[in-house]
Formats: sequence, C-alpha cells, structure tokens
Amino acid sequence: MRRRSLIIAVPAGLVTLAACGDDDSGSSSSASDSASPEASPSSSAPPPPKIVDGPLPAITAGTKFDEKPTVAKGSGDPSKDLAVKTVIAGGGKAVAEGDFVSANYLGQVWQSAKVFDNSYDRKTPLVIQLAQGSIIDGWRYALTGKKTGSRVEFSVPPKWGYGEQGNEQAGIKGTDTLVFVVDLQDTFNAKSSAKGKEVPQDDAALPKVGTNTDGKAPSIDVPDGDAPKKLVAEYVLEGDGAEVGAQDSVLVQYKGVVWDGGKEFDSTYSRKQLTSFSLQQVVKGWSQGLTGKKVGSRVLIVIPPDLGYGDSPPQGSGIEKDSTLVFSVDILAKM
Repeated sequence: MRRRSLIIAVPAGLVTLAACGDDDSGSSSSASDSASPEASPSSSAPPPPKIVDGPLPAITAGTKFDEKPTVAKGSGDPSKDLAVKTVIAGGGKAVAEGDFVSANYLGQVWQSAKVFDNSYDRKTPLVIQLAQGSIIDGWRYALTGKKTGSRVEFSVPPKWGYGEQGNEQAGIKGTDTLVFVVDLQDTFNAKSSAKGKEVPQDDAALPKVGTNTDGKAPSIDVPDGDAPKKLVAEYVLEGDGAEVGAQDSVLVQYKGVVWDGGKEFDSTYSRKQLTSFSLQQVVKGWSQGLTGKKVGSRVLIVIPPDLGYGDSPPQGSGIEKDSTLVFSVDILAKM
C-alpha cells in the first residue's frame, strides 16, 4: 500500500478525499456540485472499448479551441463503441493514462442534446486524473494519447460512462449515450515541475531550494542556525498563473524535510505520484503558505510547530514532536 501524504491535517483518518483512487491523491474539483465526469466510487472497469470514428454530432458554434461549443442533437442511433474524433489537433504534450489533465469541457445527452454540465460557464477548467476510479472510463480511453492544445469530441455509451445506474443528479438515465467536447489545456505527471522565473534567495537564515525544472526533486539546504518562529512562504520560482485562494484545491509536487538535520520525511518525487488536495484539508502552514501564491510557482514553506504537527506528529513519519518543517512545493494547477 502506498503511503498517505503527510501534508493532510492531523488526524488524517478523519479527512475524506473526493473521488480518491488511492490514498495518495484526492481529486477535488470546482465542479464537485455538478455532473462532472468523476467516476462513481463503486465503479469497476469494464473491458476496453473499441474506438471508432463516429458517428458524432456537429459542433455548430463555438468552434475555436477553449471556446464554449454548441453541439447538435445526435442523429440516428449512437455507436455502441467509443466514437472519438480530434476536431482540433494540438501540438503539445501527449496525454498518458494516469496523468492529471487540465481541460475545459461540455457534456450533453445524445438523444436530447440536453447539456448536463460544462466548465466554460464556471470559467475554471477541470483538473482530474485519467485513472480508473477517478473519472469515467470513456474519458480515460478517449483522451489517452491526445496532445495538449487539442479539441476532442467523443460519445460515451453507458458501459463506459455512468453505467446502468446513470446519474440522477444530472438527469442522465442508464440508457443514455453521452457526448463530450473536451479542450485539453495541459497534462501533468510525476515528472512535472514548476516553470516560473527564478527569484533570488538572499536570506542566509533560510533554507536554499534548488531551481531545477527537470521533474527531479529539488535540493533543500537547511542552514545551521535556529529555525524561524513564524511561518515563511517565499517564491523560489514565481509562475504567472492564477493566484491560489484559501478555498481552492491544488495539484502539487512537493518535498518535505525537518529543520533539524534536514532529513527528508515525505516526497511526491519518491512516491512518483502527484498529490491533489483542498487547502481546507492540510496543516495550517500549508493552507496559509500557499494562499495567494501563483500557479506555476515553486514555493519555500517553513512551518513552525504550532502551524504543523506540534506535539502530535503522524505515527511512523519520522517527525519528532515540536519539529519545524521545511517544504519545497511546486504548484502545478488550481482545481
């Protein structure tokens, strides 16, 4: 079993992570109160579908990438296979199964053209992992191999959608074939790094964090002096993305060491697994330190005991009571 991320606030056992495929990552989305394509917790994987070219309804308006589309009603019977068409071919990174993708999308019912969800109106792309148990299987199979910058249209029969139970909240019946238009903005995996502009690290009393952007864990050099008594949250690389709000969820790479001795106690790099979480679910030093920081940044966070684990560190973590913690955090996306 994989280790649970240690950034979750104590007691970790009381934290519930939405659409969680394993103990490492919870996929929280701004679309959590709508019919987003997140998988049912009880869903099981059917055999892989056959992928065909069509039929697919026409996109009649909003035909540019990242523009809200209007999609015609399906004509005749939909395919019983997974029909997939790349409407706009992007030239970015190829998406692999298991990646987290950032995408705008619209979903509607084939038979009625009823739009049951879209992210364009929310003005916040969906960030979600293409993994069984995190998202409906139609998305996994339709988007794997596509490149960022692409618009993909596909139809999903119930077998690779919400199954025979449908989705009552969205008005989707168990017999409904679904049509999606997805604009792939970005993709992230265990080799992703922040890509911001380097910020001078001039304070000799603070740890120095490596600025490599090759997906490998950055170095964290802790000075010999006393740890600061107050929270430190400073840019190492400053990105140009949106600012993170106190209620937001984020997708990150991170590495954590203790101030005394600089020993690593947790790292997404070591697990080769990104982590996503709500800032309401983590220790106070993380929620306060990341609020207001920009997506695409690497941030040094130094957390005093009262904003970390205090006298109750996670059992087996290697963290002593009243330890000051030092983190390098790459903010890859806001969710």
